[in-house]
Amino acid sequence: MTGHHPGSLRIPAPGGATGIPLDSPLTGLPPSRFRDGEVVSFQYATDPEAIRALLPPPLEPVNDAVQVQIARWGDVPGMGRDVYECNVMVAASYRGPDGTVLGAYSPYFWVESDRAMAGGREFHGQPKRIAEVILETAGDLHIGQVRHNGIDIFTGTMQYKASPSTADRLRSRVDPVTNINLKVINHIDGRPAIRQLTARDLTGLTVRECYEGPCTAEIRPSATAPLYRLPARTFLEGFYWRCDFTLAGGRILHDYLECRPHCALTTGILEVSMAGGDGGDSPEHSQP
Repeated sequence: MTGHHPGSLRIPAPGGATGIPLDSPLTGLPPSRFRDGEVVSFQYATDPEAIRALLPPPLEPVNDAVQVQIARWGDVPGMGRDVYECNVMVAASYRGPDGTVLGAYSPYFWVESDRAMAGGREFHGQPKRIAEVILETAGDLHIGQVRHNGIDIFTGTMQYKASPSTADRLRSRVDPVTNINLKVINHIDGRPAIRQLTARDLTGLTVRECYEGPCTAEIRPSATAPLYRLPARTFLEGFYWRCDFTLAGGRILHDYLECRPHCALTTGILEVSMAGGDGGDSPEHSQP
């Protein structure tokens, strides 16, 4: 048995802990620098009503585009090398007391790492679940897949580095730089503890190369990975890009527990009463 000096293992007091287990937390605090990122963003148009159904009020849809972003993060301190994830995003806007925030809301998110899942869920409120995420190149094709419980719930393809593009083109329909999420945490007795819309920004973003081209998106229904709720009606562009960025802390856009009596909480359902009521016109398909 190998011994150790008592000072080599520091166990913080619960009040100063950043996570659990106390002596080896699964998550840490931001910021964290992501390096050697390789991403393929598959974009397609869906039914505007499908997007609206998944957006928690008071978020409003911006267009009918869905972005399935499959990424390999090559070097993430504290998490590891070659961390794979799939972030499904739709463009959304939030109108608050400080103005309007435009961003990308994540209704679904899959990762391979328990550290990535815990950090995203507990800190940002991202709806991360464990799945097998694949990003590879076969001949002249970029291929991205998500496999959950043995089912390929998503398969996207894009021609390998078809045409040079820009970060502005990439961000024109669904902008991944500002990610909006619904953070839901309960007390031990079941009472709501946190019900918030949060936003986090990618800072220090450096896009090292960017290409675009035609893409395809195939979705297979699954009861517990319901990406089928955002059906692919029209294939749009795909974007292949490499990047570095810093994932910093975020901000609270909307606190449902502090906006009473405008927000009514019921068991299992969050109901939000909004002045105006009709929600406006259906969003139009946006062109970059």
